[in-house]
Amino acid sequence: MRKLQFTAILLSVGFIAKAQSDSIKNLSKLTFSGYGELFYTYDVAKQDNHIRQPFLYTYNRHNEVNLNLGLAKAHYEAENMRANLALMAGTYVQDNMAAEQGALKFVNEANIGFKISKSNNIWIDAGILPSHIGWESAIGKDNLTLSRSIAAENSPYFETGAKISYSSTNGKWLISGLVLNGWQRIARVEGNQSLAFGHQLSFTPNEKVSINSSSFIGNDKPNSEKKLRYFHDLYAIIKPSDKFTTIVGFDIGAEQKEKDSSQYNIWYSPNILAKYQINDKAGIGGRIEYFNDKNGVIISTGSQNGFQTMGYSLNYDYLINKNVLWRTEVRGFNSKDRIFIENGTPQNGNFSITTSLSTWF
Repeated sequence: MRKLQFTAILLSVGFIAKAQSDSIKNLSKLTFSGYGELFYTYDVAKQDNHIRQPFLYTYNRHNEVNLNLGLAKAHYEAENMRANLALMAGTYVQDNMAAEQGALKFVNEANIGFKISKSNNIWIDAGILPSHIGWESAIGKDNLTLSRSIAAENSPYFETGAKISYSSTNGKWLISGLVLNGWQRIARVEGNQSLAFGHQLSFTPNEKVSINSSSFIGNDKPNSEKKLRYFHDLYAIIKPSDKFTTIVGFDIGAEQKEKDSSQYNIWYSPNILAKYQINDKAGIGGRIEYFNDKNGVIISTGSQNGFQTMGYSLNYDYLINKNVLWRTEVRGFNSKDRIFIENGTPQNGNFSITTSLSTWF
């Protein structure tokens, strides 16, 4: 009897040890990260409500210290499975998630993916995902400039749906196809019964060049007002040296003028961005951009020539330590029409200065 009891105890201890070992292995696949970015902007327009411009969705507060984005993220990675959950707060949330309901406003990512091939790197991911469009993201430290381009601000930062993606074993090719709820949507527009679609094709032949093509096709309005929208985003990231990086991008979109119409309103935006890393701590960056939306598909002004605006910016970055980045940027706009209000008077131009402090772990 004592031998049987002793054997049972050994088996129990072995089972507990294995369970603890499996638990430790699972925990090792689960990682946590965080990001936070404070900012202050002074805009010469001195808006009474402190909202700078209706076409900006980041750093869009005048003369107040505020949180642009605070983000807490959990990531799980296994051989054939991955998942992400990220919650957020800040003015980015207030401005970008205004159309979403309740607690959905605070969800940055909520997705799960499965590898569906044993021999190839093919995945299906579904849920709330980062956008497959654009050369800039919501995470400020990852961009060449402090602020986002007009093109980035007025195309999706996030999307909801499902995608199938293939990555080549040599890392040179990424190919994705997507089915989406709409143009930067979590919940579908009420009365909209049509799905949207997209693609992404990236080619990285070496460490110095990467070329990306992304698209969106769909209707983002109720079916009673259905207007098909076609959008294409093309950019190249070029790194001729370890210290210098440039991005050349061009967005173009077309949307039906009326339901079932064969005529389209067009908008487009060329961009050039560059950054030079002076040393391990300091760097300078800049951007020249133009956004033409004379028919007000994306940015409505109510003016004679619509939104036809040139933009420029120059920023200085200083890495205080490996997890804290301080950035300062001057930015200006010049428009064909007097669409900027300064002291109650319409102006062609606008100027601002922004400083930010970001940290991450």
